[in-house]
Amino acid sequence: MRLLAQISKWIWRGFVSLIAIIVVAILATSISLCYDFAPAEPFSGDDIFNPYANFSPNTEWKRTSLHTHTKVDGPLNECDFSAEEIWAKYQDFGYEIVGISNHNKITPHPSKEQDIRLYEHGYNLRNFHKLTIGTERVMPFDALYPIFASQAQWQLDILAKDSELLQLNHPSRSALLDSAKLSRLAGYDIMELSGYNAYLENHHWDWALSAGRYSFATLNDDLHYPDRSRRFAVRCTLLGAESCTKEDIIATLRSGCFYSMRVPDYGAGDWEVKRQKNSELPQITNIGLRGDTIYMKLSAPAEQIRVIGQNHTLLSRVMHSDTIAYPMQAKDTYARLVVSYPDSLIIMTNAFARYDSTTMASPADRVFYKPNILATALYNIIVVTLLGIVLFCYTKILRRWRR
Repeated sequence: MRLLAQISKWIWRGFVSLIAIIVVAILATSISLCYDFAPAEPFSGDDIFNPYANFSPNTEWKRTSLHTHTKVDGPLNECDFSAEEIWAKYQDFGYEIVGISNHNKITPHPSKEQDIRLYEHGYNLRNFHKLTIGTERVMPFDALYPIFASQAQWQLDILAKDSELLQLNHPSRSALLDSAKLSRLAGYDIMELSGYNAYLENHHWDWALSAGRYSFATLNDDLHYPDRSRRFAVRCTLLGAESCTKEDIIATLRSGCFYSMRVPDYGAGDWEVKRQKNSELPQITNIGLRGDTIYMKLSAPAEQIRVIGQNHTLLSRVMHSDTIAYPMQAKDTYARLVVSYPDSLIIMTNAFARYDSTTMASPADRVFYKPNILATALYNIIVVTLLGIVLFCYTKILRRWRR
């Protein structure tokens, strides 16, 4: 009985210590600036931003996946294959650009030409992950359990200072990124529409766009298992880049001349079928803006082409066609095109959005938030005070245990 009592005591002490460590870690990483966020305000203006202004009939789309994991040194390995092996396999399936984006680690690319230096930031418990594109260092700080929009915004600001571009990764997998927060956050350039349970309708992107927070969008494999057919070559982004150099990749991502594609798992494990079908994918052959009219032409007729606008509203639809022309109405704040094929292949364009070209370069060129010094001081005082209370209480408990 004495042995059982002793074991029970040590289990209890271990549990209390574990809880204390977790609470201390959460509080210690919860420091943050606090912000006043501008209210949600739909896009407006007499002009329409055209993300495909750089498109020309000579544009050759380059199939891309920016979110790819490889084998790394250390215990937190998320893939069993080297960067060289994954790069070779993607090339075999028609990909020309692949970003190696391991968690909190910059991994050199097998091709020095397109080594754009990126990594996936974040190890928190809310799956709030960001893709930093074009950076030379890893930011080690992360809030272990971010709850507030200000915590997320502060991280975005810090990361943006050291990177060329910033992407919000898989928002559908992050409990932090609900409609309220996506209607407030800004400072990122791209939203990734993928995730293991990605919403094909992409409400997360529409929440942000409807609040006047403009960003482009990509689809990526978020690859961990290149040997599993259903996880490989099922999402991609088509960049209208002049070449595969890092300079042209970043310039194209910054301009918006790209579109996203969700690809079925052709062959369902038959790699030869998958490879063949991936070489026959439809493409956008023409896209742009003529006056107030958005137009697009495809290489093969689609089952339907939808125009999605404010609050995920269906603005227009054409069936069994390879062409669409949609005149944006005065009430339309933005419009994006979604193409569906019978085999569940989906194409999504970046959004055309209203803005005032006399005062801003793009719809994203607005001030959406500013630091609140008083709120920052009060918030961090509270965090430090709570941290002190927890440490004091745990110290008292340790002393009692030692008696």
